[in-house]
Amino acid sequence: MIEIAGGEWRAGLLPARGGALARLTHAGEDVLVPLPEGADPNDSWAGAFVMLPWTNRLDEGRLPHPGGVAHFPCNRVAERTALHGLSREHAWEVESAGADRAVLVQRIDIAPYRYVARMELRLGAAFGLVLTVTNDGAEGMPFGSGWHPFFVRPAGTRIAFRASGMIERDVRNLPVGLAASDGLEGGEEAFAGQDTHYTGWDGALRLNLGARAFAMTGEGAWSRNLQVFAPRGAGVICAEPVSHVPDVANRPDFASFGDMRHLAHGAAITGGVSLMPVT
Repeated sequence: MIEIAGGEWRAGLLPARGGALARLTHAGEDVLVPLPEGADPNDSWAGAFVMLPWTNRLDEGRLPHPGGVAHFPCNRVAERTALHGLSREHAWEVESAGADRAVLVQRIDIAPYRYVARMELRLGAAFGLVLTVTNDGAEGMPFGSGWHPFFVRPAGTRIAFRASGMIERDVRNLPVGLAASDGLEGGEEAFAGQDTHYTGWDGALRLNLGARAFAMTGEGAWSRNLQVFAPRGAGVICAEPVSHVPDVANRPDFASFGDMRHLAHGAAITGGVSLMPVT
C-alpha cells in the first residue's frame, strides 16, 4: 500500500489491486468505507476505484466499435452485463509517490483496446484525483471513464445536487427512457434504493456524512453525468462522477445525454474530482 497525507487528509492506495483507494480519511474520520485488509476491492462495497474504458454496464458485454463488435465477460452474471470497465482488474505502476501526492500509470492491451491511463492523487486543503486516458491503439475507439467511491453512510447522511434529467431503467438496470429531474436533495427518503443515472448535472454536489459535510466537484469529462448508488439498508452511498450514460454504446438514442468519446490514436479523455470540507 502507498500512503499519502496532506492537510487533514490521509489516503491508502493499492497499485497492484486496480489502483484502488483502500481508505480515505479526513481529520481522523473515515470518508470512504475502509477496505478490510486482504479484501478484493472489486468484490467489496468499500474504498474507491476508477472505471475505464467504460463505466457502469454494457448489455451482454457488447461494445460496438469502428472495427466491429467486441464482447467482454459479463462480471455481473445475474444481469448479463459487463460492469465498470477493465482497469480495476489490472495492476498499475507507480510513476511517483511523495508525501502528499501519488501518480500511477497503467498500460492495457486487451483487444480491441490499447490505452495508457495516468491517475494523479493529491491531498491538501482538498482531496483531488485526475485521470487521463490516452488511446494507444492504431484505430479509433469509444472511451469513457469515472470514479466509484463508497462513502460512509452514518445516521443523518444527506445528499444535494442539481440535474436536468434522470435515466429510467429496466430490471437489469439498463436505460429505457429519460424523465425530467431537478436532481436530489434530502436524506434516506430521497436516496435510499437508488442505482440511478442523472444527466445535465452541474458538476457540484454536497454530501453530509452525519455531522461532517463535503463539497464534491466533477471536472472535465466528469462534470455532466452522475450515478447515485445507495442500496436500502446498506452502510454505503456512492456518488459517481462519470463521462457517459450506462450502455450508451448500445443505445445511441441516449448519446445526447452523455456519450462515450471516440478517440483517435493519441487522443485523450480527462476527468477529475475533488472533495472539500465545508461547514
